[in-house]
Amino acid sequence: MARDRAFRPEAKPLRLFVAADVPQVVKDGLARDTAPFKDKIPGARWTQPSGWHVTLKFLGWVWPRLEGTVREAVTDVAARTGPGFAARLTSIGAFPSPNRARVLWAGLEDDPSGRFAEVVKQLDDALEEHFEPEQREFTPHLTVARFQPPVPVADTLEGIEVASRPFEVDRLVLYRSHLQRPAPRYEAIEEFPLG
Repeated sequence: MARDRAFRPEAKPLRLFVAADVPQVVKDGLARDTAPFKDKIPGARWTQPSGWHVTLKFLGWVWPRLEGTVREAVTDVAARTGPGFAARLTSIGAFPSPNRARVLWAGLEDDPSGRFAEVVKQLDDALEEHFEPEQREFTPHLTVARFQPPVPVADTLEGIEVASRPFEVDRLVLYRSHLQRPAPRYEAIEEFPLG
């Protein structure tokens, strides 16, 4: 008797998300700016610079039969987005609030037209048949630390400037997340140039 298709390796879902990358020089500067604070926040699980990216659409577990649909949608959004745009790091913030931080992040600002938010909306629209649109307002950021349970960070890090020079965002990247300890590993599956 044939084995159920769900047990075949190709039938296992992949954990996917769409992101924008940040240049290594920007990551290096952020790592340098946050290093003096690592001992000041007990219980923080600091993320690795190699995993820093701007998540634009988290898809979660995706069945292989939908992977082609995802790639087509991201290709279309990237083509319609227009040419690359400038972004830069700004300051440190926290989700959901500085008094009960679960996530510590470095914020980004893009050009005045809000291109990150535009791309997020287009991805939501293009993928809504198979994936829930994000309900929360989009805040472009790099996650630098996580906390469990939540901790107050308002007096320590929140609001600290980590400004970078502007850099160009010129592509979207489809990533696969490999859940492992001590931290997930992110594998770039395909890049989609803007414009």
